[in-house]
Amino acid sequence: MRIGLISSAAFALLLGAGSAVNAQVSVGVQIGRPPAPVVIEEPPPPRAYVVAARPGPEFVWIEGYWAPQGRHYRWHDGYWTRPPYAGAYWVAPYHYNGRYVAGYWEGRREERREVRRDDHRR
Repeated sequence: MRIGLISSAAFALLLGAGSAVNAQVSVGVQIGRPPAPVVIEEPPPPRAYVVAARPGPEFVWIEGYWAPQGRHYRWHDGYWTRPPYAGAYWVAPYHYNGRYVAGYWEGRREERREVRRDDHRR
């Protein structure tokens, strides 16, 4: 009787552990950009401001821009930032046919060569 109880408990433990090991996580991915909001009028001219010194050679300047917020525009100050990957460049936001197109990073990612352990041996 006792062996049967221990066996049942061990089986239940293994069954529960197996369920946790096989658990899955779901992540949603959307391909493409969401549609841009429709804005009737062009934004005001860019603001004049002082650009701070470049913090390091790997930084790029993102120019300030007007972005739509509802039916109005809101100014976003420029800033220094590192590109998200090598070879990336910033495409500034722009207006086209009464539509606002948000800025985004573009450029081809450099292919990374995998380093194997035996590559370093002579």
